[in-house]
Amino acid sequence: MTTAPVRPRIIVRNSQRKVPVDVRALRRFAERALQQAMKLPQRSRSAFADLAEISATIVSDARMAAIHQRFLSIAGPTDVITFQHGEIIVSAETARRNAGEYRRSPENEIRLYIIHGILHLMGFDDTTPAAARTMAKTQQAILAAATGPQSPA
Repeated sequence: MTTAPVRPRIIVRNSQRKVPVDVRALRRFAERALQQAMKLPQRSRSAFADLAEISATIVSDARMAAIHQRFLSIAGPTDVITFQHGEIIVSAETARRNAGEYRRSPENEIRLYIIHGILHLMGFDDTTPAAARTMAKTQQAILAAATGPQSPA
């Protein structure tokens, strides 16, 4: 008998002050996005199956740059970093900059980064152009499903 995977709990924290973030709304969105992602087949036997909790933390560019340097030895901030133990780190300032470039709201940019992190935890990667296209398409589908009209749970 096959049992459905248990959905981990998702926690959203705002640890920066430069970009306004509605943490409650973002948490509700993250829960819906995770629910949509759980409907996808896992890409690999990742650590996702063993996660009881996913933590998404919104940070400043300065904090992201420090994390980026410490763990990936790359200088400067990036948009999102995912750790396989269930931690997703999102740069609010990078989201705000990229939102302007891609003509999206900073809120939707942050939402995409959270989805991106969830997909990495599920075994998706974006290391090749084909994989990046698949991941981007999946992100957009989850974003649309998680932000569309919600039926009562």
